[in-house]
Amino acid sequence: MSGVASARQQEVQRIVDSLSMAIAQHRLKPGMRLVEAQIVDVLSANRNHVQAALQRLALQHIVTIAPNRGAKVAQPEAREAREVFIARRAIEHAVLAGISIGKMALHYDEIEAHLQAGEEAATREDRRDIIRELSQFHLLLAKISDNQVLSEMLSTLMVRSSLIVALYQRNDTPDCQCREHRGVITALRAGEVERAQIIMDEHLHHIEQQLELDDVPIPSLNLRDALLSSW
Repeated sequence: MSGVASARQQEVQRIVDSLSMAIAQHRLKPGMRLVEAQIVDVLSANRNHVQAALQRLALQHIVTIAPNRGAKVAQPEAREAREVFIARRAIEHAVLAGISIGKMALHYDEIEAHLQAGEEAATREDRRDIIRELSQFHLLLAKISDNQVLSEMLSTLMVRSSLIVALYQRNDTPDCQCREHRGVITALRAGEVERAQIIMDEHLHHIEQQLELDDVPIPSLNLRDALLSSW
């Protein structure tokens, strides 16, 4: 029974991850309908598994489900947008507080590879890669902190942040903020956690400053194309 349950859980997680990645990369936009039959077809999934995945995303406020209307990507309001960034500050402060010089040393190569990838994406002005690297930077710090609960909380907040950026960001091409990333890393490698937290606050403030927290129209998009798009 445990093997069957495990296989089901893995399949539901695969669908959750596919939808979350599409949302995080702005391939699935706020307010877009998520038609179960299309998800089943595109992801070669079981309908029950798709329903379970959508329910899980709804609990995380990434998807909304209405009776007789089905599911759609959440469309956060301006107040929620502000509250998500308040929550991110608290979680990311806790993440940074759990990172030691020793933990940074253990992940040296991974950190350097990420910083280089972010700088290359910024040079190319590749929107998708910039968005991915922005998200992965914060998730990498959570991984280094080695706190599973904080990592899970931050992962959800990052997807919700991506929805907010997709809906409210002024610029077509986001700024990768590579200098701020390196500033956080330099401070952590020196054991200056409080300095890293200050830089992180400035980093999140910078992202918020790029948001126009007003109502915007929902774009018309194709679910199939969004899910089939590659990372």
